[in-house]
Amino acid sequence: MAGEQRDFETHQFIPQDYFAEVKREELCPHDRPLELDVGCGDGRFLMEMAAKFPDRQFLGTERLLGRVRKVCRKAKRRDLSNLKVLRLESGYALEWLLPAESFDRVHLLFPDPWPKKKHHGRRMVQKSSLPHFARVLKPGGEFLFKTDHPAYFEAAMECLTEATFFKSLTWEDEMFYPQTDFEELWLGQGKPIHRAHFKKIS
Repeated sequence: MAGEQRDFETHQFIPQDYFAEVKREELCPHDRPLELDVGCGDGRFLMEMAAKFPDRQFLGTERLLGRVRKVCRKAKRRDLSNLKVLRLESGYALEWLLPAESFDRVHLLFPDPWPKKKHHGRRMVQKSSLPHFARVLKPGGEFLFKTDHPAYFEAAMECLTEATFFKSLTWEDEMFYPQTDFEELWLGQGKPIHRAHFKKIS
């Protein structure tokens, strides 16, 4: 238990005040690019990115304690000093807690598609939530989105292309972008992966 607590202290980001906007320097004391993985799950993508780019700072949000503990433990084992995890509901973090215009890139990978029509309002990508993603991005910052759910992707693209503060970019195949556990599962089942890359323009 003591070792696990030390992992938490090293890799979990705990705000001083959950009702005040965090300052960028609290997340990243160095002048380096800052990236956010929204709903980081088991942390596979987050850790591979942190290992590949030691000159960048990474933050993952995750509401489930068990997942946060696992990510912190693995990050400690791999000595990934440029990685932190925030245990919090991602929507609240984007709208209120995370510092405005501070992130160079925001990644949203395989969020729950909430396929039933009555649950569409819970989706992470919708017209009302896009300003929250834009809020935390720097001007020129990038939003990257992946899903295996075609109907969700279609609805998300409609919202993204209508947003005046985002501009569509080409997803470069040569870009280093590790698979999540969900992506590996869906690819193994032969499902196509839908992806989008946008830039904040205002």
